[in-house]
Amino acid sequence: MPSFQIESPAPVSSPSATVFGFGLGFGPAVGGGLVTVLNWRWVFLINVFIAAVTMVLLTLGVRESRDPAAGRLDIRGIGMLSLAVFGLVFYITQGAELGFADPAELVVLGLSVALFTVFIVEKTGTHPMFQFSLFRIRMFSGALLGCVGMNFSFWPLIIYLPIYLQHGLGYGVDTAAVVLLAYTLPTLVLPPVAERLALRFRPSSIIPLGLYVIGAGLLLLNIGSRSDHASWLTVLPGLLLGGIGLGLTSTPVTNTTTESVPSNRSGMASGLDMSARLITLAVNISVMGLLLALGISDRLHELLSGHVDEATVRTLAERVANGDDTTALREAFPQLAAVDSTSSLVGSALASGFGLVTLYRGIAVWVIATASLVTFGRSKRPSTSNGAADARPIDGTQGQFETGVGGRE
Repeated sequence: MPSFQIESPAPVSSPSATVFGFGLGFGPAVGGGLVTVLNWRWVFLINVFIAAVTMVLLTLGVRESRDPAAGRLDIRGIGMLSLAVFGLVFYITQGAELGFADPAELVVLGLSVALFTVFIVEKTGTHPMFQFSLFRIRMFSGALLGCVGMNFSFWPLIIYLPIYLQHGLGYGVDTAAVVLLAYTLPTLVLPPVAERLALRFRPSSIIPLGLYVIGAGLLLLNIGSRSDHASWLTVLPGLLLGGIGLGLTSTPVTNTTTESVPSNRSGMASGLDMSARLITLAVNISVMGLLLALGISDRLHELLSGHVDEATVRTLAERVANGDDTTALREAFPQLAAVDSTSSLVGSALASGFGLVTLYRGIAVWVIATASLVTFGRSKRPSTSNGAADARPIDGTQGQFETGVGGRE
């Protein structure tokens, strides 16, 4: 069987991850400052200036490249996948209100599953959106599970953590932003270290390790948030450990997904990577929102039993999960004053919901870490003389390859 030498792309992810970590690390603090000094609208308006500067830099410093053999976009595949994800997210987000067994909800779920199935089974066009033959490469599949693990665990918490810090623990915007630095700053410092560790100990070891560390941080955060005297000190160790886990994982994942495939499939690999990230993030934000609301609702039922009806409890739980402060809640639900004179009800309910979310996330990322470790198996390093992966056609099909970095299974 003939083999072809391909060039392995240079590992440029570390500088990119560092810049990304800088934005992630200081973004919450900058956002909190903008809200305090100006108003909340500037959190969005500041991006207009950043986008304008980016466009100028792209125009001046980036050379346009095109694939002369590029075919048409797989519009059909894009449409099916987008509608399938939309249907699944709709089912999750509306299930609590409409009922997960509601006929309309079941129809949406059935259509979503059908679209996913057709998207995977049916290969249409000469340039499909994804080439699933890439999953035969162990290193690629293991790294892709790493990116899924990060979006199952670390990223969705960025949305819900400020709500817990501000309305569960009672901190202001500025204080909450500073506490968030413990969660985000490791992503600024650790990517170069993670890249060196991956070169020394192999990505197949570092990626699952990073996911296990994220899971440990989330479970530690669960313990800290459930303590009787929860504060920033009790949640700090979990936040820091979770950030360290992401810092160890992000750069090896990005490098490995593109370097484990032939160079003419690196764009496809990058697209699969990004799609897996965004789809997992969209679905998991919905799941976490549902779990947060369920945890809050269960706790409110315990605290308000006999004082308010169930419909009111459900509406109140939704408002608490959305981040309404105590003043707004007391105005909307005057009966709270009689049963919550110390204003501790919201904090207690949020702690319950947040605890359920962190428990789910910690266990889920450990399961994914194990799946990644098993998928990597005994994947081989690139063994060609110049360090590039050796690419061979798969099943004689033009454009589909296996590589020496993991090989075909």
